[in-house]
Amino acid sequence: MFGCNRKQHGTEHAFLSWNARAKEGVRLVGRRSTLKAGIAGIAGLSLPALLAAQDQAVAAGKPIARQKSVILLWMTGGPSHIDTWDVKPDAPPEIRGPFGTIATKLPGGRLCEFLPKQAAMMDRLTIIRSVDCRKSNHEPNMVMQTANREAEPRINPEASHYPALASIVARHESKPDLALPPYVVLNMQSRSHVAFAGDLGKRYEPFVAKNVSELLAAHAALDGDRIQSRQNLLKQFDRLRAGLDQDGSMQSLDHYSRQAVEMVTGPRAREAFDLSREPKETLDRYGEHNWARQALLARRLVEAGVSFVTIDLSNHGASGTWDTHGDNIPPYGGIWNGLRPLLPVFDHVLTTLVGDLAERNLLDDVLVIAMGEFGRTPQIGTQGSTDGRNHWPFVMSLTMAGGGLRHGQVIGATERDGGQIKERPVTPSDLAATIFHHFGIPADVQYTDYRGRPRYVLEEKGQALRELL
Repeated sequence: MFGCNRKQHGTEHAFLSWNARAKEGVRLVGRRSTLKAGIAGIAGLSLPALLAAQDQAVAAGKPIARQKSVILLWMTGGPSHIDTWDVKPDAPPEIRGPFGTIATKLPGGRLCEFLPKQAAMMDRLTIIRSVDCRKSNHEPNMVMQTANREAEPRINPEASHYPALASIVARHESKPDLALPPYVVLNMQSRSHVAFAGDLGKRYEPFVAKNVSELLAAHAALDGDRIQSRQNLLKQFDRLRAGLDQDGSMQSLDHYSRQAVEMVTGPRAREAFDLSREPKETLDRYGEHNWARQALLARRLVEAGVSFVTIDLSNHGASGTWDTHGDNIPPYGGIWNGLRPLLPVFDHVLTTLVGDLAERNLLDDVLVIAMGEFGRTPQIGTQGSTDGRNHWPFVMSLTMAGGGLRHGQVIGATERDGGQIKERPVTPSDLAATIFHHFGIPADVQYTDYRGRPRYVLEEKGQALRELL
């Protein structure tokens, strides 16, 4: 019942016919393309209106809430829950897989043997083992990032209209001194890995930075001979914006528009993106792996005021390394050779980030979430592989930390084989409601769709997880 043959998978999965070495998705190559990708995010972030509204709030003497943020470690490809956070040591080998298990800081708790740092930090983490991820797919990865099961473009032509949760946060978050875009995506390997603003409009799209060096190169270019004055810079941004504006409507740059441009070109933004400002001991603590540097950058961004940072944890050219279909099904790795080398890296990245936030007294204000699109099949060796697991949208696991929530617990459980939810189902809307609770956004928040109709963001009527509150 758990298997799916390769032919069936090929009709449903965008990776199968792709060349493993082919470059995919949005590629930020060179100065101009980096700037264009960034402008795609600020092509109308509504920052002028937001900044004006914030000035009005300050003038009226209204209190400004303490900055809240989310860092989403997006495990692109769909991590195997059985081989990470929902281990089944007493199940048959074809279910439990090749990994051993280790005890955690929680009595009776066990994790995969390759997650020792998380096991030692379980008092600061919450694992949810009963996430109902039905209808979630990837390429594009939208259901879990929008909290709407209909946001699946493979089966619903209207799916692209659903806004990302991060875009909803960008719309609702306000700060008295906004120096950076509210929604930033790091390390994006393909546009299809991230949900965008949908019917909220381009003003709430993310600022996309594929990698640190390209972004810093673009920022450094702003001081070069090609840009002689701020007026010339504004004209260049205006031309790029016009090219990216599908409606062709551009408003004149007023005071707040200029302030919005300054957010991504000014010294505060450049400082936030500049890892060379970190002490050597901090750089050494995170290490040189690309994911670790992205996590450090995310910490700097939320520290500087960014509300939502998504890190695309992709690794190889045609698929995320979490997409473990089998070593003998190119270009995918299997559980042993594909997933095993990845887990220590992820273990280090997550725990280093959480520990660093805690030491800086930021952990209560920053909610860290690590998850992917779905789980993997209970039975190993699907699709004719020797050691792979296929997609499994019936249940998945995730972990979170921070946000001022009650951690040190495991929520939910699956059946003995890990194939179905046994207790405490958690829906995408429940996760979204928990994120909204963190920001003080009402769970019944609405937006206006492209037909001019009001719609609930959480159409499934989710509730913030009571165990965490």
